[in-house]
Amino acid sequence: MTSGQNKFTGKKKSKLTSSEIHLLVLAFYKCRMRWCSSSAFHLLRCVRLRLCSRRGRNRLPLWIREIWAYMRLLAKSLYVNSLTDSDVVFDSVFEPVFLTVDYITRWFGLVFVCLVVILTSSIVVIAYVVLLPLILNTYSPPWIAWHVCYGHWNLIMIAFHYYKAANTSPGYPPTEKHDGPVVSVCKKCIIPKPARTHHCGICNRCILKMDHHCPWLNNCVGHFNHRYFFSFCLFMTLGCVYCSISGRNLFLDAYNALERFKHLELEKPGIPVTGMGLLIGLLPSGQTHYQTPAPPYTFKDKMIHKSIIYMWVLTSTVGVALGALTIWHAVLISRGETSIERHINSKETKRMAKWGKVYRNPFNYGRLNNWKIFLGVEKRSHWVTRVLLPSAHPPHGDGLTWAVYPVKKDLIPV
Repeated sequence: MTSGQNKFTGKKKSKLTSSEIHLLVLAFYKCRMRWCSSSAFHLLRCVRLRLCSRRGRNRLPLWIREIWAYMRLLAKSLYVNSLTDSDVVFDSVFEPVFLTVDYITRWFGLVFVCLVVILTSSIVVIAYVVLLPLILNTYSPPWIAWHVCYGHWNLIMIAFHYYKAANTSPGYPPTEKHDGPVVSVCKKCIIPKPARTHHCGICNRCILKMDHHCPWLNNCVGHFNHRYFFSFCLFMTLGCVYCSISGRNLFLDAYNALERFKHLELEKPGIPVTGMGLLIGLLPSGQTHYQTPAPPYTFKDKMIHKSIIYMWVLTSTVGVALGALTIWHAVLISRGETSIERHINSKETKRMAKWGKVYRNPFNYGRLNNWKIFLGVEKRSHWVTRVLLPSAHPPHGDGLTWAVYPVKKDLIPV
């Protein structure tokens, strides 16, 4: 059989022209499209509708799907980056814990504020109801004038600065484009950040010259309310120390009185009768003590003593804790830095020390000048009108630009 013959028929093969091949291809695709449109396309459409109906019936709530998507993203972040190290893994693993703490702090801020108001009000009520009458009946007129004047001045300073610290905005960077200098871009807000600006996870926005987020204020401590926060801590500490020192003797007397009457209630009151008293029948048979009436100790006396003990314990505890915090912030103000900048400057100091250089805080203008800028003191009379008296004057500067201490360019933190 020759190469041009068919092996079944023995006839020679006929070669197809290009036009015939083109017609055969078109016919094949027409048959295929007709079959898909009639059967396969209909089958695929039914399967898709069935899956969509099942997905609609079994669809999870939005908040569950968001949490699941966030956890998947969190898991992928552990291995998608070639620069992953122990710090990245730690932050990723504990990110839900940080978010939970921020969420609780955000929603319980109002509870903390109410707690501060209630505790402070209780001390004020005890001072007016219990301590003031004792002072008027015990001390000399000069001491009475001192206690009345100092107590009311301290109370006014505490109330004023707490209200201003809680209700004054800490300051936010502009969200629109501006000509002011910036040092970086916030990774969460996606806006330019000026110097000394940091992002608060609880407030969920950037804060100018952020120090920290205070749950007792339900507000961030930033550029515009930092002075109010420190003044509140200072005067609250002075008030607690004042109550603790002036009420020490009252506390000891109240504590001893409660202990004495507690023992009297446990013991059987009476006078022992012996000798001839038993023979002449002063007492019934089997009784050896002559019953005496209980000492006069009313419910009012008990509440007064307990109130004095409560006031002394609370003011002493708060005075020690808040005093330590106030001293720490005073040290930071003297150095011209905030709580966040303290950690940043410590790292910069260690980093520059490895290179044999000395790091210098660019915002440190000297102790006295730091206090003048922080308190807004521009002349001598301001130490009285702006520091010792309630004052709502704004801080120095706008929080966007800062006069940098003249140091080398590579020592300025970025």
